Amino acid sequence: MVLREVTYLAVVLRLLTAVIIGGILGLERGMKNRPAGLRTYMLVCVGACLIMLTNQYLWQVSQAGDPMRLGAQVVSGIGFLGAGTIIVTKHNQIKGLTTAAGLWAAAGVGLALGIGFYEAALVAGFSVFFILTVIQKWDDRMRRKTRILELYIEYSDELPIGALIRQLRELDVEIEGVELEHDMIPDDGVRALIMTLKTKKRYDHEKMMSQIRKIEGVVHLEEL
Repeated sequence: MVLREVTYLAVVLRLLTAVIIGGILGLERGMKNRPAGLRTYMLVCVGACLIMLTNQYLWQVSQAGDPMRLGAQVVSGIGFLGAGTIIVTKHNQIKGLTTAAGLWAAAGVGLALGIGFYEAALVAGFSVFFILTVIQKWDDRMRRKTRILELYIEYSDELPIGALIRQLRELDVEIEGVELEHDMIPDDGVRALIMTLKTKKRYDHEKMMSQIRKIEGVVHLEEL
């Protein structure tokens, strides 16, 4: 089949499709202000496609060597880009894993396009987009109603930590862990800690956090 071989038409079609699918995936990430956005995803997908095209061309012309060698280097080499999108926040939370996985998947789509496996590339590309959009909304909704809350709390030093814990227990929650943030004191007279809470039943996190904010002495509160 002509489109499975390296012809001018196949080259244009594969690279153009790589630009479109990479752009769709990158647009979703860019709209959420992620480290890797539209151009990054496009470049990864097109680059992987080009490498696989080159690999197939060399095999088609010389009929020698390993036809999968260059593609294998893409699979392992994409890791350096993914590692660059993963960061650890000041609260020791890991961010960017989804973006890194998306880049890796975009490279896979590019490889499939580059070898002419259009069916798998299209299905995989739109599957990744579905996961990053629809599934993420469902995942966020599920996370907001889990029994575990990890909170960063800033409170006045006039509020003893023992009193804070007692008032939290009155909200019918169990305290799974407390970590004092000695290195991140936001201001004089204010202390900070990271606390893991467990509710006895599924509870909307925003409602629980609104109750905690009402505790006298709590200055700032955010969910990690």
